[in-house]
Amino acid sequence: MFNKFTLLAASYLMIVLVCACSSSKKATKTADAAQQPAPPTNVQNQIPQAPGPAPSQPSQPKAGTEFRAAWVATVSNINWPSKRGLSTEEQQREAIQLLDFLQSHNFNAVIFQVRPQADALYQSNLEPWSYFLTGKQGKAPEPFYDPLQFWIEAAHDRGIELHVWLNPYRAHSPAGGEVTSTSLVKKKPELVVKLKDGHWWFDPSKKGTQEHATAVVMDIVKRYDIDGVHFDDYFYPYPSYNGNADFPDSGSYKEYVDKGGQLSLGDWRRNSVNVFIENLYKSIKAEKPYVKFGLSPFGTWRPGYPSIVEGFDQYNQLYADARLWLNEGWVDYFTPQLYWKINSPTLSYPVLLGWWAGENKKDRHLWPGMNVGRDTTAANATEVMNQIMITRGMLPKSNGEVHWSISSLTKDSSLAKAIVEGPYKKQALVPASPWLDATPPDSPQVTSSIEGDSLKISWTHPNESDVFHYVVYYQYAGKWNYTILNRHDRMFTLVKSKLTGVGVTAVDRTGNESQLVNVKF
Repeated sequence: MFNKFTLLAASYLMIVLVCACSSSKKATKTADAAQQPAPPTNVQNQIPQAPGPAPSQPSQPKAGTEFRAAWVATVSNINWPSKRGLSTEEQQREAIQLLDFLQSHNFNAVIFQVRPQADALYQSNLEPWSYFLTGKQGKAPEPFYDPLQFWIEAAHDRGIELHVWLNPYRAHSPAGGEVTSTSLVKKKPELVVKLKDGHWWFDPSKKGTQEHATAVVMDIVKRYDIDGVHFDDYFYPYPSYNGNADFPDSGSYKEYVDKGGQLSLGDWRRNSVNVFIENLYKSIKAEKPYVKFGLSPFGTWRPGYPSIVEGFDQYNQLYADARLWLNEGWVDYFTPQLYWKINSPTLSYPVLLGWWAGENKKDRHLWPGMNVGRDTTAANATEVMNQIMITRGMLPKSNGEVHWSISSLTKDSSLAKAIVEGPYKKQALVPASPWLDATPPDSPQVTSSIEGDSLKISWTHPNESDVFHYVVYYQYAGKWNYTILNRHDRMFTLVKSKLTGVGVTAVDRTGNESQLVNVKF
C-alpha cells in the first residue's frame, strides 16, 4: 500500500535528520533593520524560517501559513482548570496564562474541550454545568461567567482561533463525580448504557443520540463566535472500557434486524457513526460556512494500511471508518493522532502521514496530531522538531499540526524554547480553506506619518467584521519581513532608517488575504 507520499516521507526523513532549527528574536510591534534575520551561514540556518508556500516573486511579500494548535483538555482537569472549584478569578487567570503562552510561542489556534461528559463548560439549556469546572455537576461558576465566551474573547484578542472540542458519545466518566439528577444519564436513560469500568455511553445507533448530539453542537455554533468544531477518537468506546466485552447494544441491533435491516453488526455500527458525521458537517455549513469541522481519530485506520501497520483496529473496535470521512470530505481538517516516532518500525510517523495524505481525495487540511512523550530530554525535543519539518515537507500546500496536549509544552521549557526558536520562530497565518470561502476581504485603508526617525502607519477597514488579522509587511535593505496583528490593532511603528518598503493587508476568518496596500513615505 505504499504510494508516492510514503516515498516522499523517506526522502524528507533523510533530509530532516541532518537539520536543526535556528533561533532569532520574536517579532514585536516595533521593527527596525537590526531585527531582520541574518543571511544563512550554515546548514542549520537554511531551514525555512517562514512556513507555507514561498511567494512567487521576492517583490511580493507573503506571510507564512501553518496551523499551530494545542489541545486543552478539561476532562479530569488534565489542563484546565487545574482543579475543581477554583474561583472565577483563578479560572480566568489560568486561562489567560495558557493563551499568553500560545501567543508568545506563535501558535494560532487552541482546541478547547467544552463537553467532556455530556456536560458544559458554557451556559447551556441542553446539558448541565460540568463537574470538572465547579466540583458539582449542574453548578454554575461563582461569581457567574461563561467560560467558553471568556476563552473565545481572550483567544481572539491574541489572534488565536478557538475550536470547541466535544465528545459526542461519552455520557459520564468514572472520574466525573456522582451521577446526579442533572446528568443526561438520568434525563435520557433510554439513550445510554453502562460499561463495566463505570462509564456511561450513549448508544450511537439510536436516533435520539444523534439528534441530541447534533443539537448540542449546533447550539454552540449558533450562539458563540467559534472558529471550529472538533471531535477526537472516542466513538464507540475502547474495548477496555467494557472489560473487553462487546458493546451492550444487542437490543438496538435486534430492533434494527426485526425491521428488515440487512447490515452486519459492525457495518450497522459504523453506519450509525457515518450518518451522524455527514449530517453534522452539513448542518454546520448550513449555519456558518466558515466554522471548520475537524476530526482527530486514532492514528491508523486498520492493520495493514499501510503494510507496516500492526496493532489496534479502530475500524472494527471503535467502529470508526475514519478513511471514509476523509475520502468523502466530511471534514475541513483531519488530525489523525500520529503519536509515534519517526523510526518506529510498525507505526512510523512519516509513513502513516504519507498514507493518510494518499487518502485525502478532497484536498482537505491534513494537520496531524503529535505526542512523542513527556520526557524533557533533548532527544524528545529533536523528535518534535523533526516531525514538524517532515510535515512541512510532505504537505507543502497546507502546513499544520496539533500538539497533545498544551501541558506537554508548558511543563517542558526546553521543548517550548526549541519550538519558538526553531520552526515557530516566525508568526504564521492559519492556511486558507478555499472550499469554504475563496473571496478575499477588501484591503484596509492606510495612512502614514513620519515622526522623527519613525514611520507610523494606521488603518481602518470598510468591513471590520470580515477581518481576523492584519499583516504589516516591511522591507529593510531589500529583505521583506512581516508582523501579524490582531483584530483590534490599528497602528504600527517602524524605524525609518534603511526602510525601503511597507505594505498592509487584511485577512478574513477563513484565511483569505486581501490585496497588499503599499504605503508611501
